[in-house]
Amino acid sequence: RIKMKGKLVIFSAPSGAGKTTIVQYLLKKIPTLEFSVSACSRAMRKGETHGVDYYFISVEEFKQKIKNEEFAEWEEVYKDNFYGTLKAEIERIRKKGHHIIFDMDVVGGINLKKQFGDQALAVFVMPPSIAHLEERLRSRETETPESIARRIGKAEVELLTANQFDKVVLNDSLEHAFAEAEKAVKAFLAKE
Repeated sequence: RIKMKGKLVIFSAPSGAGKTTIVQYLLKKIPTLEFSVSACSRAMRKGETHGVDYYFISVEEFKQKIKNEEFAEWEEVYKDNFYGTLKAEIERIRKKGHHIIFDMDVVGGINLKKQFGDQALAVFVMPPSIAHLEERLRSRETETPESIARRIGKAEVELLTANQFDKVVLNDSLEHAFAEAEKAVKAFLAKE
């Protein structure tokens, strides 16, 4: 078990469930939280910034960092499409005395929770339905029909892992999800 100053708050959900919106809300509401920027090997999308949205690194560099054990957790989400949390990023935030909030997929969330135990709160954001997810993904202009189908297939599997999380927040309305998430996070951070 790694003993930590800053606690970890992990938000995971299938793509399109609204976890990013909830994380952005909490960052505004709770000043001691700081966002953990993940590393990824995919290309930057329009409107993304290196070091803000992700650390964009090449597949080769990613594999080298895996070899060097520089990641707290990592996974290959699709072929040559790696995502991970750099240990240096966790340290960077903790040196400032802040708590760390993560916006990550379900496998990453479970892996991080396993590693950090009581130091981490793992929250699963539950979409009202698969149909609702599909709708949200369609409204994004970045998704192709193939990528939507792939993400929905993945979501159906991910929903089965909700019971491995400390808390499930149903995102049937954003107001409700915001309130639930804020209450859970504040209670966790207040615990000694």
